[in-house]
Amino acid sequence: MTRSVDHSAAADTTKRLTGFMSSLDRSMPRLTTGPDLSVVGRALADTSRSQMLTGLLTGTAWTVGELASYAGVARSTASEHVGHLSAAGLVRLVRQGRHTYVSLAGPEVAAALESLSLIAPDRPPVASLRGQRHARELAAGRTCYRHLAGAIGVRFADHLLDGAFIDEASQLTHEGCQWFIARGIDITADVGNELIRPCMDWTERRPHLAGTLMDRVTAHALAHDWIVRTSHPRSVRLTDEGERQMFSR
Repeated sequence: MTRSVDHSAAADTTKRLTGFMSSLDRSMPRLTTGPDLSVVGRALADTSRSQMLTGLLTGTAWTVGELASYAGVARSTASEHVGHLSAAGLVRLVRQGRHTYVSLAGPEVAAALESLSLIAPDRPPVASLRGQRHARELAAGRTCYRHLAGAIGVRFADHLLDGAFIDEASQLTHEGCQWFIARGIDITADVGNELIRPCMDWTERRPHLAGTLMDRVTAHALAHDWIVRTSHPRSVRLTDEGERQMFSR
């Protein structure tokens, strides 16, 4: 027995279903376009580019030639790499005369790089004596963009907390205000910027301190020889005067 099909009823059902789906689609919230992490991922995927970004964690501007030397590549290759990093929004370029100066695009880039260092696998052990010395110096003390990191940075964070110069929330206390002022360090807050915030240290695996005030501490410490640069562009060493000024009560 042949079963008859009511084509008009089927068409009506299809029409109603299409109308329902259309109204449902209009009522659904539109998902905004999220950040394209793949752009940053591609920029970081090259070893030489990652090495350049590590160098820029000094917080200073480098020429393309200096970055080429640091990463061990030709200047023309370094220039291409800088272009990739700039397109990804990771670095800022300033042209002055014959030179192009390259710096990190901002503290948020430095914070992201430091955070990625926590989950990145360790590089193979360095065979050269110079490389081993650099590794020890970086672990002992270094600049993370514009603030102190490494063993010195973590020790300084502990000192401020133990001395009640900051509280458990990394907020400056009354005693802390007096401590910094006595050492000639400006404690004025910048609108929109945190004075102090914890930043996980990738070598110590404990927090050091970042923020506007910590940037000022590092600049002041370098200017007054409390800390001095060593053989690696990022590493710093605590001086006797720095020990007295930074770790006294």
